[in-house]
Amino acid sequence: MKLVILDRDGVINYDSEDYIKSAEEWYPIPGSLEAIARLNNAGISVAVATNQSAVARGLCDLDDINAIHQALRTRLSAVGGRVEVIAFCHHGPSNGCDCRKPLPGLLREIRRRTGFPLSGTPMVGDSRRDLEAALGVGAQPILVRTGNGEKTERLLPPALADVPVFDDLSAAVDALLERA
Repeated sequence: MKLVILDRDGVINYDSEDYIKSAEEWYPIPGSLEAIARLNNAGISVAVATNQSAVARGLCDLDDINAIHQALRTRLSAVGGRVEVIAFCHHGPSNGCDCRKPLPGLLREIRRRTGFPLSGTPMVGDSRRDLEAALGVGAQPILVRTGNGEKTERLLPPALADVPVFDDLSAAVDALLERA
């Protein structure tokens, strides 16, 4: 295992029905930044794949998204961690792009930017679209109960019934490192 892909909102940081629109609204879930640092310390690269339709909805702009990602990187660096790539889709649900999860565009961008294959790569998310995106490129979907994860778990279709489920990113990382 050389790469782990993470969704952002609901996995690394708290999510909001009103969207995360600024760095001031971005709050990490306890233990998530340290979990990423543990992956890095084990020699594993981390990438983020995140839908950010707040841009298309006019709630924020690309500068705001970049400021949020800089806050993520700064806070992560403070605990000894890093993210190699942050790939985000700023389109809305009806824009017809190929990057909005569950479509594969963001994950293919991560493959292109990191050089790591996606087949078997763990992808941790809190929504069905994260899991479907992972399956669509042969990655290993993992669900966490933070964010929308508890609701997603209750509504998993039979095709996703065998997806591993963990309480949070920290617990998922513990299992991944134990397996590695």
